[in-house]
Amino acid sequence: MVQLLASKEKNGFDWVDLSNPSDDEIREVATKYTLHEASIKDCMQPDHLPKYELFDNYTFVIFRVLATDHVHEADTIQELTNKISIFFNGDYFITVHRAEGSLINRMKTKRIDTGKCDNTLYLLNSMIRESILTFEQPGFKLSESLDYYEERVFLRQRTSPILRGLYFVKRKIDVIRRLMLLSYEIVDNIDSEGQSDVYTRDLRDLYVRTQTYFDNLSENTAQLLTVYFSLASQRTNEIMRVLTIFSVFFMPLTFVVGVYGMNFEHMPELAWYYGYPAVMLLMVGISIGIYFWFKRKGWL
Repeated sequence: MVQLLASKEKNGFDWVDLSNPSDDEIREVATKYTLHEASIKDCMQPDHLPKYELFDNYTFVIFRVLATDHVHEADTIQELTNKISIFFNGDYFITVHRAEGSLINRMKTKRIDTGKCDNTLYLLNSMIRESILTFEQPGFKLSESLDYYEERVFLRQRTSPILRGLYFVKRKIDVIRRLMLLSYEIVDNIDSEGQSDVYTRDLRDLYVRTQTYFDNLSENTAQLLTVYFSLASQRTNEIMRVLTIFSVFFMPLTFVVGVYGMNFEHMPELAWYYGYPAVMLLMVGISIGIYFWFKRKGWL
């Protein structure tokens, strides 16, 4: 569907929005505004990463916003985010997106309908700012999830699906962090030396704050996973330690039993009246000796 959200006569530029367009619709717009074939191809790829590219007569931008309807276990860029492509210069602003979202409607209501936006660069700055803000609340939720799993790890509640939950938290954080890194070029070009103002600097500050936040989340997740595996390894070592202690206790006793089970004809102890209780006392004595030896070494 093609909509004209702003006109040059009223707003100073044309804003053409293509929502889930057909090939014919996007080709028609590309012909009208002389859009390059390479940018059209990138625009139609649903999993394309953020980019900022200059052409002869326009600038092409791809950025991604967090999808509001993604499933809980979504862990890829395409599942977590929606792509918006922008072709713009001083005369027109073209947006192309597949998923229906509230970002375009918010921009029209807050910037176009109120008359606050009179140039395409200001509109681009506002849209990138809003797209970065879509990651703010999910970031807080991921931080809360991280705190939850951290508590489970240190309290050793093995019944909780800790590792599976941590995997999806880590994947979401890594996907958003990767998007933030790839979006740097867009923010850097908007807040360039020749066109920097209070709005573009505010966008850069928001970007840096969001990127730093997800960098910290990524580091905390990696540390928590390391702690989890260390504790799991420690629990395994404790089990092996107990089994080893039992085996050390029973090894000499098994040896004694094995000696007296060989059924040789000439074994004096077999004919001795006190042979059986003597062997039992010997086995008890060996066990007590091993116990005090372990105590002295600090292994018990």
